[in-house]
Amino acid sequence: MSKAIIVSLPCGTADLIDNTAKNAGFSTVIISGGNETRRIIRNNFNPDLIVINTPLSDEFGYELAEDCIMETSVPVILICSGDIAEDIANKLSDTGITVLAKPVNREILTEYIRRENFAEIRESDEVLSRIDDMRLINRAKAVLMKYLKFTEPQAHRYIEKQAMNNRCTRRESAEKIINTYEK
Repeated sequence: MSKAIIVSLPCGTADLIDNTAKNAGFSTVIISGGNETRRIIRNNFNPDLIVINTPLSDEFGYELAEDCIMETSVPVILICSGDIAEDIANKLSDTGITVLAKPVNREILTEYIRRENFAEIRESDEVLSRIDDMRLINRAKAVLMKYLKFTEPQAHRYIEKQAMNNRCTRRESAEKIINTYEK
């Protein structure tokens, strides 16, 4: 049976997500915070789907979604307030994270969870490639932060600027940075 982690404070939306996932054939684990979710994932609990209903008990949930996609390579659905959903979807557009706005429509949620019983996305070379690119770019950011004392936003801007100036991808720019500083 497929496993789903539902990260949410107790509420009607959490119940809706839980029932929808169970109806789609998932066994579910409900967690209220980001730190506990990270701990469970690091302890080799391998879910097939992660649904995050923001806000959480210890953080908003945006960062958790990014961490989950990086750590697990499984589909992640982030549910957030309708007034910020579009902004968050734009910020996460390169990650493969699905963003849904509250109030969540049962039919739409069911469609996403069932469609995602996510075999085609999990096996998608494009999504896996994006995840690898994100990991490499994040590693390059960490290198810049360590050796040049950049902040994360400065490192991000630097990688993008180098990619533009050298007419290459952000991945290629990140590879050059890593090769330069970590010989």
